[in-house]
Amino acid sequence: MTATDDVREHLRGLSITKLIAACAALRPDRDAAADPATASRIALRCLARRHQQLSAEIADLDELLSALVTAITPRLAATHGVGTDTAGQLLVTAGENHDRLHSEAAFAMLCGVAPIPASSGKTTRHRLNRGGDRQANAALYRVVLCRLRWEPPHARLHGTTHPGRPAEEGDHPLFEALHSPRSLPDNHVK
Repeated sequence: MTATDDVREHLRGLSITKLIAACAALRPDRDAAADPATASRIALRCLARRHQQLSAEIADLDELLSALVTAITPRLAATHGVGTDTAGQLLVTAGENHDRLHSEAAFAMLCGVAPIPASSGKTTRHRLNRGGDRQANAALYRVVLCRLRWEPPHARLHGTTHPGRPAEEGDHPLFEALHSPRSLPDNHVK
């Protein structure tokens, strides 16, 4: 932070939460606003109070959004690794393109996670689609990362294969984590 030494020394070593609270509680002398230290305190106080207002507004909207998402799709909201923001983004993507969603493959193509043939000669392989809704793709990526982090790993996620079974080029750790049956709610029937 660019400020005088006495302002920085007073705030040094505080955690983010305590720093914001300390800056919001500053009581600078507004008559001495020409002084650089006082001007820094005024600016810090304004920024900290704005941060607190925005944080309260975000928490309020998150609560509202959580209730809406849960009311629309309770199974999606209950799925491990899917938070309110992720579920909301997937709902927006599906809602904007409802005429294109006739199968799981169509949804995968829409989100940019469908495998596309990238073969040459006798080699058969696939790559992930680079098109689609990038926000939906990022939402699915966050779900996969969460599942990879918290669920027991499958052997192929670490580059090993089952004994006697060759590795398939189409297998991808993210695809494996996304389709893990442990992540489905108990009442989900395949």
